[in-house]
Amino acid sequence: MALGDQVYAMREVAGVPGVYEHHGIDCGDDDIIHYYKGLEVPTITRTPRDLFARGGRIFVKPRSMAYLPHVVVQRAASRLDEQQYDLLTNNCEHFANWCKTGHSDCEQLAGFGLQIDRYNRSALRTVIEGTARDRTPDEAIGLFHQALSNIAAAHQTLKTQYDRARQEMDSWQRVAEVALQRDREDLARAALHRKVTAKKRSEDLTRQLAELVDVQLTLESNRQLSAARQS
Repeated sequence: MALGDQVYAMREVAGVPGVYEHHGIDCGDDDIIHYYKGLEVPTITRTPRDLFARGGRIFVKPRSMAYLPHVVVQRAASRLDEQQYDLLTNNCEHFANWCKTGHSDCEQLAGFGLQIDRYNRSALRTVIEGTARDRTPDEAIGLFHQALSNIAAAHQTLKTQYDRARQEMDSWQRVAEVALQRDREDLARAALHRKVTAKKRSEDLTRQLAELVDVQLTLESNRQLSAARQS
């Protein structure tokens, strides 16, 4: 790791370890600037690497095109104390990508973002932002149930794709083993290449599922707050 590197550590969701990436910018002096959630409100903060890592490994995000390292750190520092975290539009990866490349995007949400559009993003957004509190109890309950239904449909779609990718991994592994037994290294290499492709797809789907769980947890938290206000 070095000055200006975009780094990430794996985070757990609902007790499941290593299911999504938390991103930040390395300052080159054992500090990392990132969206820190250890405060009452998620805030872009400069923290020690140990706090960022939470006892796990820190990885470097490879980039072919990026600002010069000192510029990356300057961009990160320019947003210190910002408290505008949004899972869908301004999360830790959006921030780190903006610092590094100028593009505020999120690869982890790219696939899932399309799913949100397909499964009524406006309903999810309404609930996530907490505007259900301005609705009647019946309207709020309807919104929560609708959003949960959309999440369930998206989860089933992603889970099916994940299971298929895992099956492909196993199939190509068996093909490679048979090819080696027959001294066909060329076929074995091709099969292993297909296995790696399937493995990457399964990892991408795992991240999307993790983000989906994050949305569901936020939804449930907002549901409880809404219920408390109405009681």
